[in-house]
Amino acid sequence: MTGDHEKALDRRIQQLDTIASVLPMERRDELAELLTDQDVATLRYLVNEGMGENTLRALTSDLAYLEAWSLATAGTSLPWPAPEALLLKFVAHHLWDPEKRLSDPQHGMPAAVEDKLRAQGFLRSSGPHAPDTVRRRLATWSTLTKWRGLDGAFSSPALKSAIRLAVRATPRPRQSKSAKAVTGDVLSQLLATCQSDSLRDLRDRAILMVAFASGGRRRSEIASLRKEQLCPEEPIPVEGGSTLPSLSIHLGRTKTNGADNDEVVYLTGSPVDALNAWLHVARIDKGSVFRAIDRWGNVSQRALDPKAINDILKQRVAIAGLKPEEFSAHGLRSGYLTEAANRGIPLPEAMEQSRHRSVQQASEYYNSATRRSGRAARLLP
Repeated sequence: MTGDHEKALDRRIQQLDTIASVLPMERRDELAELLTDQDVATLRYLVNEGMGENTLRALTSDLAYLEAWSLATAGTSLPWPAPEALLLKFVAHHLWDPEKRLSDPQHGMPAAVEDKLRAQGFLRSSGPHAPDTVRRRLATWSTLTKWRGLDGAFSSPALKSAIRLAVRATPRPRQSKSAKAVTGDVLSQLLATCQSDSLRDLRDRAILMVAFASGGRRRSEIASLRKEQLCPEEPIPVEGGSTLPSLSIHLGRTKTNGADNDEVVYLTGSPVDALNAWLHVARIDKGSVFRAIDRWGNVSQRALDPKAINDILKQRVAIAGLKPEEFSAHGLRSGYLTEAANRGIPLPEAMEQSRHRSVQQASEYYNSATRRSGRAARLLP
């Protein structure tokens, strides 16, 4: 029996390797242990069908968590379809009242389940989960159930009521993805920490400049950027007869566009120089643009994980003497629009580069910039 299990495990590891370029997974062996053959087959099918990379990463992450939670709670893999009682248990384990737990240690997720998930790296912070996280994981569970041709209890009145009452009982303030925007002045401080000709400085400088100047690209888009997506463009003439280098980035499918749309953004000037300097020194002529560098100065062949983009930004924030807890990679995205607003760039023009689909969302940064500098905020001298 053990031999059969090891053979099945090796098979899943090999199958996960075949989709690693789309689903970069540091914990491949652990995922192979958690996921079933059918889980892996589903993921491979979705990759071949061309589902968006970000969606696949989120789906895989949620599925791995659900499998780990089910094993920790019931000692078995997820049942398909899941009974309503198990769905209600999931809500009870993840949406609970911290004050109630002080007087009732059995309230919320049992300590034994929590310890198992924490030991595996699935739980990092204490306290209940965010309601949006719980809803997303239930939605993933529901989607996978439907893909198996099964019906679940995800729309049952009892489940909807349990979520609604749990959220009401444990109010949580909505937190922004990045407490502070990485605007032009902050970016200058971060770039000042990348002035040497070392591989790491050249890479981090290129990451920061490309992510910001290309419209505040998401960390997943920067991590998955490939040389084949970069196209040199005609130099841009400027006053005095000189020119600025220019290139286009073909984003392909993104979080907000359709399956057949090829989103294109442009880089001009110093970000192009920074990117070309990194590509030249790292000798990258194909494949992933931004890669890991080991302690001996060797450049990896594989792309950085999206989390690494966030880690790099926080490292540069710390070196610059700022507070890492106040910034995240999303700050480059919000910072781009905030800086555009501060410089008086029209919203439609900025959105062409940021590729925001929602005018309401993008305009929030412009409204904030207007309020900060407007008369209403300066009634007192």
